Amino acid sequence: MMKLLIDIGNTLIKIAIFDNQQMLYFANIEKLQEKRIIKIKDDFPEISHVIISSVADLPVELISVLNNMFSFVLQLDSNTSLPFDIQYKTPKTLGKDRIAIVAGASYIFPKQNVLAIDMGTAITYDFLSSDGIYLGGNISPGMQMRFKALNKFTRNLPLLSSQDNFPFLGDSTENAIISGVQTGIIFEIDAYINRLREEYFDLKVVLSGGDCFFFAEKLKNTIFVERDIVLKGLNRILNFNILNNNNE
Repeated sequence: MMKLLIDIGNTLIKIAIFDNQQMLYFANIEKLQEKRIIKIKDDFPEISHVIISSVADLPVELISVLNNMFSFVLQLDSNTSLPFDIQYKTPKTLGKDRIAIVAGASYIFPKQNVLAIDMGTAITYDFLSSDGIYLGGNISPGMQMRFKALNKFTRNLPLLSSQDNFPFLGDSTENAIISGVQTGIIFEIDAYINRLREEYFDLKVVLSGGDCFFFAEKLKNTIFVERDIVLKGLNRILNFNILNNNNE
């Protein structure tokens, strides 16, 4: 079965086409227009099912176009059926990207305690227990956000960016900022993993997001890197709903 996955984020839109569990096509775009959807349908006429996730409200026109072109269109929201249970006091405020990340992590490590860490604009930590219950997680500023905050909310600190090689203790203001931001993130991630492993010794950890490869080898803990975990999670959620729909 061929499926179209659309993930509308804060800055870019990710589009992927899956045939069962295999990704056949991927693209990062800035704007999703009707002509792009038509082109995808022309190139992959076998596509019948679609899932769309967005950090903002979806345009009615876009949903109308999708409904007219495909037989099954699923909009991910707080009412969507999921392959795990959520124990979260405010499920309607739970980010759709976090839901997809948890679904992807549970696909990679089924029936295991897993911590999914997404390193994008923000760093999110989401924990799913081995019995399929999402227990919650945390959110902290991402790397670029930390660099920008130091520049914006001070008088004299410059705006810097990541560097692969940096000292533990900064020997200049620039090195102090770079090491402070990057070492702080490393300590933060390792501390989260260590704390959870005190309670869940068999914990699996999945690292994803734009900065995942930058930090993967800098952590003391063993982790699994999967940059496309959101898309794999959306694919799993779509498959779960297709199955439920067929069984009704």
